[in-house]
Parts: sequence; C-alpha cells; structure tokens
Amino acid sequence: MGLLDNKTAIVTGSSRGIGAEVAKNLAAEGAAVVVNYRQKAPRANKVVAGIEAAGGRATAVGADLTTQEGVQALASAAMENFGSLDVLVLNASGGMESGMADDYALKLNRDAQVNMLNAAVPLMKEGSRVVFVTSHQAHFINSVPTMPEYEPVARSKRAGEDALRELLPNLAEKGISLVVVSGDMIEGTVTATLLDRSNPGAIEARRAEAGKLYSVEEFAEVVAGMATADVESGHTEYAGGSDYFGKGAE
Repeated sequence: MGLLDNKTAIVTGSSRGIGAEVAKNLAAEGAAVVVNYRQKAPRANKVVAGIEAAGGRATAVGADLTTQEGVQALASAAMENFGSLDVLVLNASGGMESGMADDYALKLNRDAQVNMLNAAVPLMKEGSRVVFVTSHQAHFINSVPTMPEYEPVARSKRAGEDALRELLPNLAEKGISLVVVSGDMIEGTVTATLLDRSNPGAIEARRAEAGKLYSVEEFAEVVAGMATADVESGHTEYAGGSDYFGKGAE
C-alpha cells in the first residue's frame, strides 16, 4: 500500500529535472500522475513510460501555464484521465531563458502559479495538498542578497509565494493545505546551468559556501515527501543551505 493509492497528482514542469523525479516518486507511492510539459513531448512521454514500466499510472499533457487555456487543460486532464485531483505540485518556473519578454518571469513564477491553483481548487476535495517549489535565493530575497543575474527571477518567485500565501484562508475553508518547499541551488538543474553560464563559477562558489548542494534526486524526494507530510498549512520545508537560516525571517 502506498501513501497515495487511489489519489491523483499534477506536477507542473515535470518533463525533466526535479519535476520528473517528483512525478516518479509520487507514482511510486501509488498516485496517478499528470506529467506536464510545455514543448518537449518526447521527454514527457519518456517520464510516463518509466512510471508505467515500474507499475504506475501517468499521462503526459502539454500545457503552457502562462495561458488560461493551458491552465484549464492541465486541471481538466486529471479529472478526465483519473477521476480526481488530490495533489498539486507547483514546480514549473523560469525566467533566465533567452528570448522571452521582460515580464515572462512574473507571468510564469507568480501569475501562472495563482491561476493554476485557482483552476485546481474547485476539483480538489477536503484533505488535498498543494506543494509550491521555490529556492532559498527566492524565499529569502527580502533579507539575503542573491546573484545579480538571478535577482529578477528570485523576486518573481517570491512574489509567487506571497500571492499563494494570501490564498491560505480560502484554501483552509475548503480543507486544502499549502506547503512551500525551499531549496538551495540544486546540482544539474536548468536554472543552475543557465546561471553558471551567465556567471561562470557561481554554482561552484555556492557549493563551497554551503558545503554541499542537493542533487535533483535528493531534492525531489523532499518535495514529493511534502505531498503527504503531517505539517500545518503554510509550513515551509527547507532543503540544504543552512547558512541562510537566521539571516532573515520568512
């Protein structure tokens, strides 16, 4: 028996990296998982194939979360494919990609997070859980400076977290809990790669300062674990980067 037997989870941005590993972990606990991708269908299908090969249930859904159509399509996919929606992992984020509009980071890291939650809530029963994934660099941005190249993204992600926390009373009325998972820079992620490209040596310097950075797999275990953890709504779970603690409040 898994902790998520007969439950359905949506994991945004789950065709690769942290999201893909979170999807696999949730499926291993018995959840049927909606794997979300924006453009790379083959990668998402590979994640689904891996879950199914391990005896789990999953489906891949292409959806651009910065559009209302994408948000609605993703929320509906859980009901249409599996008949329920019990866990929503808000993992998708970005803003360091080249060629995007100036407001893209805010549209994805704040507006899309709120829109996705608002689309999901009417489908979620009492006892459901929402998990928002962020970074220490974003979570602590108001009290701890980050690398200049990352600051616009960090501020947009903090804006997203703040906007989600404003919805805590509404969620409580429906018996839905929200948990935030904040992690230090994670080895091998797209964000870390792009940051290191714009600021060579940044990740190595952060690794030296922190002593250790989590791998994608290690961080994904923490995120997936928060889908069923016995914690209060509004709880923040920290992964790595203990030097941040004490430098500033939430």
